[in-house]
Amino acid sequence: MKCNFILVFNFLLFLFPLAADACQCPSTQLNIEECNKYEIIFKGKILRVVDCDHKFGEAIFDIEELYKGNSTQEFKVLFECNVECAQKFAVGDEWIIYSRYKQIDNAKMDWCSRSRKFFKVEQQDFYTVNYGNDYYDEVKFLQENLGLHRVITEHKSQMDHRNTKPNTKQMIIILLSSLAAIILFYYLFNKLFR
Repeated sequence: MKCNFILVFNFLLFLFPLAADACQCPSTQLNIEECNKYEIIFKGKILRVVDCDHKFGEAIFDIEELYKGNSTQEFKVLFECNVECAQKFAVGDEWIIYSRYKQIDNAKMDWCSRSRKFFKVEQQDFYTVNYGNDYYDEVKFLQENLGLHRVITEHKSQMDHRNTKPNTKQMIIILLSSLAAIILFYYLFNKLFR
């Protein structure tokens, strides 16, 4: 009976290997070579979180210290929700983010990067065990080796909303104006070229 149980258990593990997988990220060392792998590195607090819509969620950060890259004061980080190593983003959490730009004004979170959350209770900080240094040592290293960069001041321009979809009233006006232009063109064409 015991032998049958072991065979069935092993057979189920063979059929469902995904259930036995855990988050496995390669271990990294805090050094300049590791920092050079990323395009943007900053420390910031989360202002807003938009839950996953289809594939990506969004976390809007208020950048407190920018160590590498270019950014405005508020910066959007896109993240995948349905991956093994995903962590929860919550408003008010402080993070050090290591990432690459997805577009000029946002980055995509790689859960296996050196990105780490600040924990108020030191015993909860599992990143210290994984990375070999605590949060404060990491901030000090980044400040001393990469320095602090200025965030880009955002200038509001009139071009910001040039690709917004017109509302219903605007759409009707556009369609009627287009129809009037086509009728006028048809009339003039027939009158001049007959």
